[in-house]
Parts: sequence; structure tokens; C-alpha cells
Amino acid sequence: MWDDLSHHAARIGDRRIEALFAENDKRAREFSVEALGLLFDYSKTQLDEQIRAALLALAQDAGLADRREAMFTGAAINETEGRAVLHTALRNLDGGAVTVDGQDVMPQVLETLERMEAQARALRADDVTDVVNIGIGGSDLGPAMAARALSPYHDGPRCHFVSNVDGADIADTLRLCDPERTVFIVASKTFTTIETMTNARTAKAWLADKGVDEASKFIALSSNAQKAGEFGIPEERVFGFEDWVGGRYSMWGPIGLSLMVAIGPEAFRAFLRGGQMMDTHFRSAALHENMPVLLALVGIWHNQGLGYATRAVLPYDNRLARLPAYLQQLEMESNGKGVSMDGADLAVQSGPVVWGEPGTNGQHAFYQLIHQGTRVVPCEFMLAAEGHEPDLRHHHDLLVANCLAQSEALMRGRDLEEARGKVAGQFEGDELERQARHRVFPGNRPSTTLIYQTLDPETLGKIIALYEHRVFVEGVILDINSYDQWGVELGKELATALGPMVTGETPVSGKDGSTAQLLEFLHRYRR
Repeated sequence: MWDDLSHHAARIGDRRIEALFAENDKRAREFSVEALGLLFDYSKTQLDEQIRAALLALAQDAGLADRREAMFTGAAINETEGRAVLHTALRNLDGGAVTVDGQDVMPQVLETLERMEAQARALRADDVTDVVNIGIGGSDLGPAMAARALSPYHDGPRCHFVSNVDGADIADTLRLCDPERTVFIVASKTFTTIETMTNARTAKAWLADKGVDEASKFIALSSNAQKAGEFGIPEERVFGFEDWVGGRYSMWGPIGLSLMVAIGPEAFRAFLRGGQMMDTHFRSAALHENMPVLLALVGIWHNQGLGYATRAVLPYDNRLARLPAYLQQLEMESNGKGVSMDGADLAVQSGPVVWGEPGTNGQHAFYQLIHQGTRVVPCEFMLAAEGHEPDLRHHHDLLVANCLAQSEALMRGRDLEEARGKVAGQFEGDELERQARHRVFPGNRPSTTLIYQTLDPETLGKIIALYEHRVFVEGVILDINSYDQWGVELGKELATALGPMVTGETPVSGKDGSTAQLLEFLHRYRR
């Protein structure tokens, strides 16, 4: 089935994207989709009608519609772990029953949401100035990203996020907090995650050192109430979630408690409702008009079709500064697999490397490579029509102009003749030619743009759900399980074995020469 994409890649050769606009004055409208107040424009890519049809056929042949329905209805589509994949149930505010093994999970989901709201209201009404979320991976990246994205809506305690086991992370955070007025949220499904529990114990020791009673200072977001209880957190302050919620998909439930505390239960429900709206669109819209499907198909075309190994996520919205890091985990932990569902080697490359920074900062950092480097990097621009600072409208106008200019420049480029005109009169002869060549932009580099009105809670919910479903669609087409993450296990196992060697409790043995040398240096230079 991948041969069709190879055929189309050979067919288009070095065809210019600009030529597609010249051939079809309706291209922008025909190669974009608008839904739920969002516009996804993928017209500045090499896709034409034949390629899009081939990609849609690829999705149909992969059984996308059936797999989509299986996910929403609670089938165990996480086949290597025998689990359902139902983060969508966490935002199913006014939908029907969702069953797992014959049982409707929605009553428990809604009860947990109401408990979260009661806890959030209590913290917001109490004399609490700071809430510190201690987690890592999916227990940190989602709420940390969303809290920053929705900072204009913060009217509760300040929220801090500690994730790194590097002591600098928690030490720097604690310096900002008053122990008498700080509450810690410990986010770990198993309540055994080494980084999280190390930081939690440090927070506990900090409170004890300051003479503060820890009894009311900790909340657990965990499915292991027993372990939380052993830590000293009573059951009424433990918020659990089921194994059908993966870590990187979990901020819609208890993992989002810190966000709820910051913006309030009503705004958090708006965030959930935005996600639910995108779920409804994804589940009901025809594939050729379906925003998550088209976003995924563009990604498949660029990565598996044209061999572009990376994609840059470039939000021209400074409060989305953590979105590229969030999407790194969402996409690379989900679709960074080497085998298909049946355990056979993948026939094509797996998911791409995802990276990025907000504009306009990135323009002064890595856009040089994007414009003139030898590798093509598909770019995904994001932009709000309106910012949150009406008194600084001129800032936003400049931001918009830069975003639109970058996508246009990537497509158009600048040929040698135009470059010569730029330096004519400054140089002549061979030096003119040399200088002109340095000013050539190859162009013909693809980009997409997602534009929305304003980054409010509902809109953020739509955007995150959009990217979640994109991951699902790409995973179905690649025939991989997007919902396990065995790739993180080996490093954990080796770190556990290395621990006693690092501390000197056991001698270094059984290690390769490089690791042994590094440990020897460490021991020599440790105070």
C-alpha cells in the first residue's frame, strides 16, 4: 500500500508548490478545513488531489473508521497491555454511556471530576498561595503546558511544576514558596515513580525542617491509594484514574488538578468541553473533511511519503511555548515504535522527530536551517487571530505578519536572479555571483498553518484533542500500538542497577569501558 505514495513522490519530482496555486485559484480553500472555530490550511504543501486521494485510501484500507469506533466504545485497542484507550471519556461531559468490560465508566468519571472541583474550590478559598505539582512525563508536561497557555485565566494560587530528579528543580521552586501556605500535588499513577517520589520526599523533609505539619499539605493523583496512604496522604485526598488513561493523555482527569486550581473549575470544564467538541468532530466528520485525519495524512505524506524525518511545531503564541515539548512526548512516545501490531518489523519509517519553539524567537535561532539548510523540515505554524493584550495590538499585528511571512518565504524562496538583484551595485563580477549565491533561498518547503480566534480554555481543549487524534490516525495507518511505551523500560532498569555503583555502595562491575570510565571520573571529582 505504501507503493502508491512512492509513485506519487516520484511523479511530482521537484514540482513547485507555487505552481499548484497558479494552476488552481481555489487551492487555498480546497486544501484546508475549517471546523469548531479553527482553520487548518495545508495548501502550502506538495499535496494535490491524487496524493490526497491516495492518502485517504490508505486510511480507509487501514480500517481507520472501525478502529476509531473501537477506541471510543472502550475496546482494548492497546493490545500489548490488554487495555482500552479512553482518555476521551474524561471529557465526555454530556455524552452517553461509555463501557469497559460491560460496565459504564461515566458515573465514576463524573464523580471524580466533582471531587476534583470540590478540592480545587477549597484550595482557592483557603489561605494557599502556591501549589506545587510534582510529577514527570505525562504527569507534568500536560498540566505545565496548559497552565502556561491559559495564564490569562489564572485567578487562583500560583502553580509550580517540579519534574526533574535533578535537585536544582525542586530547590529552585521551594525558594519561591512559603511552607505555611504551600500545597503539594504528587502525581504518579503507581506512586512509585522514582523521580516523583524522590522530589515528594524532599518536599516532605522541607516542611518538617520548617516546622510545618504536613498532614494537610499533600494531595495524591494516583491509582495506588495504599502507597499514598503509607506516604501519609489520607484517602479523601487521593484522586485515582483507571489504566485505560495513559500518562501522556491524562491531563483531562485528576492529573489536571493543578490546572483546575489555577483557572477554576468552570474554566477547566470549558477546556474539557473543547476537547469533547473535537472528539465529536473527529468521530462524525467524513474523512476528507476531518481535521485530525487531514493533519495526520499531511504528516504521513511528509514523513513516510517524502522521507522528511522531522517536523517543527512553531506556535506564534508565546503562551504555547511548552506545546512543542508536550507534543514531543505525545507523538514520539506514542508512535516511536519499530514493530507493527503483530510484532513484525515496520515496513516504513515510524513517527518523525518533533521539535520546535515559539515564534518569533525561533526566527533568530534555527530558521536559518529551515530556510537554507540541505534538509527539508516541514513546519507547522499556529496562530491566534487575537491576543489577550488589546493595549498591545501592534505587538500582535507584528507577530501575525511574521508568521504569515515565514510560511510564504518557505514556499516562495528566492532564486539566483532575484538574489543578484539584491546585491547589484554593491559587488561585481565573480564576487557578485558569490555573494548572490549566499542569498538564495531554495523555497518549495512545505508548511501548514492552524489558526484560531483566541487561546482560551475551550480552544486549547480543541487543539490538544486535535493532536491526540492525529497521533491515533498515524498509528492506525502505520499499524502500530500508539498507547504503550516499552521503550522507556530498559533505561529505568539499568539506572536501578547503576544506583549503588554511583553512590559507591557496590564496586563497578559488569559495565562497558565507557560507563566504567565515567563512573571512575565521577568518584574522583565528587566532594
